[in-house]
Amino acid sequence: MQPQWVPSASDIASARITDFARFVTARTGDEYPDYQALWQWSVDDVAGFWQAVWDYFELGETAGEVLAAREMPGARWFPGTRLNYVDQIVRMAQFGRPAILALHEDAEPREVSWAELIDQVTVFARTLREQGVEAGDRVVGYLPNIPEAVVAFLATASIGAVWSACGQDYSAKAALDRLGQLDPKVLVTADGYRFGGKAHDKRDEIAAMRDGLKLAATVVVSQLGLEVPDAISWSDAVADAGLGVIETTPVDFDHPLWVVFSSGTTGLPKGIVHGHGGVLLEHLKAVALQSNIGAEDTFFWYTSPSWMMWNFQVAGLLAGATIVTYDGSPTAGGPDALWRLAAQVGATVFGTSPGYVLGCIKAGCVPRDEHDLSALRSVGITGSSLPVSSALWLNDHVGEHVQVNSISGGTDVVSAFVGGAPTVPVWPGELSAPYLGVALDAFDEQGAPVRGEVGELVVTAPMPSMPVSFWRDEDGKRYRAAYFDTYPGVWRHGDWITLTEHGSIVVHGRSDSTLNRHGVRMGSADIYQVVEQFPEIAEALVIGAEQPDGGYWMPLFVVLAPGAELTDDLKTRLASAIRTEVSPRHVPDEIREAPGIPHTRTGKKLEVPIKKLFQGADPARVVERSAVDDPALLDWYARITPPDRP
Repeated sequence: MQPQWVPSASDIASARITDFARFVTARTGDEYPDYQALWQWSVDDVAGFWQAVWDYFELGETAGEVLAAREMPGARWFPGTRLNYVDQIVRMAQFGRPAILALHEDAEPREVSWAELIDQVTVFARTLREQGVEAGDRVVGYLPNIPEAVVAFLATASIGAVWSACGQDYSAKAALDRLGQLDPKVLVTADGYRFGGKAHDKRDEIAAMRDGLKLAATVVVSQLGLEVPDAISWSDAVADAGLGVIETTPVDFDHPLWVVFSSGTTGLPKGIVHGHGGVLLEHLKAVALQSNIGAEDTFFWYTSPSWMMWNFQVAGLLAGATIVTYDGSPTAGGPDALWRLAAQVGATVFGTSPGYVLGCIKAGCVPRDEHDLSALRSVGITGSSLPVSSALWLNDHVGEHVQVNSISGGTDVVSAFVGGAPTVPVWPGELSAPYLGVALDAFDEQGAPVRGEVGELVVTAPMPSMPVSFWRDEDGKRYRAAYFDTYPGVWRHGDWITLTEHGSIVVHGRSDSTLNRHGVRMGSADIYQVVEQFPEIAEALVIGAEQPDGGYWMPLFVVLAPGAELTDDLKTRLASAIRTEVSPRHVPDEIREAPGIPHTRTGKKLEVPIKKLFQGADPARVVERSAVDDPALLDWYARITPPDRP
């Protein structure tokens, strides 16, 4: 297979990562002729690499030591060094450009200047202090993706308090399952939001949350013009802007910056704590070096405060970029709505999901002909694997000049392990390279490295943005069990990957929902990439369930596109395509029509809970219904009985 995109000599010469390589050469005396050489140094000398990142971005003085303890878990980064994440954003302010471009379904774009952003952060931090918020206290958001969410987060971080948030598509119970664990002092919310042309009044949910929390104050952003009693209005909370220079509180390198939550499909969602310094270093590397985002860029990723990509997009401010918030449906006004918005704001880096790309393919969209995407140089993709056909469609229908930058990582490190770089080719359906500083490998069940075959994604050296801790996990037992029980001292992430001969990575899906026929491990993503290309199929779910008699049942559930029927001919064509394009082992035992596919609130298919249902688990215990986008679908799957096995 040939690369679909190859960087030009000018691309390589002008890339920030090339300048960083020169910086490292001057420091070490060694040459780094390509990305692979730079990556190898970054994982061979982990402390030297992260010190170089710190110095390259001129983050100030350190206390001296970079990595006091290397073991995992327990690595200690920059002990004694004090800083504040917000200082870098203030330092990078670009007063001739907007800091935030706010988009909505039914309103004109709104610009938030850097001066306005810093003023509002300054004044809202004062409001929080007036409500008794101090370093270490928690402030939580129940908000759409709007600029006020960014301001509230930065104000919270500036005083050393801890931020956490979820979107307003969550029910009050689902929000309380997460935010209620934190015992917050202040809730920042909105009276509602608009999505798909409809207004969603959230006052009942806000009331339920206030009943469930012991709050000093509630601050309400008016989105729908509704009255929320006994609350501070946002306009009052940020009144009198321009009162002075922002005051930030220096904190330890690993002082909690935010708590992000796991999907919470079983039990209460895990609160994952990240520190100021680890996030600052990781996000500067990921945004400025890997994504080549700088002060002239406009960075637009379709996301929600519920998802770590919201945190990742805010990191564009660390590099001085303009970021874009969008409160609305990705198909408002048509299936190509996000491309239209990307053109409207002149996005240079735009991020979306494989599902959105597939929807555009099936709708016959041709973004390059229908919108001015001349400013666009990179399309980021995450959430699940991008099929080869979708990657090629982006090349043909968005632009050959656009780098398709698929990334894979997670909430756990609030960043990516693997993805693109402006100096590395892109192969269709593959992720270009491990990120700098990520000691990535693929292990077999015995813990031996494998190449050219499926293995567990592992990381063999610490990263600064690995969690400081899990919330309410004082002895670290849950943290160790989540990542380090399988291979002691090595981070096991739970993804199946293949490391290719040209250094790229193929992601096959979650290893905890692995298909395992006759001892051969297979990824569900490989099947989805084939099946979901069919115009008759809207979405698919494949499950591999071991049966009590030793048998193995592997059904494929398909949601049909409007007007389509699951005929014998369609089943035959689906099976034939899977056999030809993946392997005979991947062909399902049967294909059934389903009314829908249940997902987590961040869009992950619920493969593991459905598998447990098919293995006889109690439906009330396999998944927390409030964490599911359409809980009623669980009842449909729970009624399915696997066929008897001889």
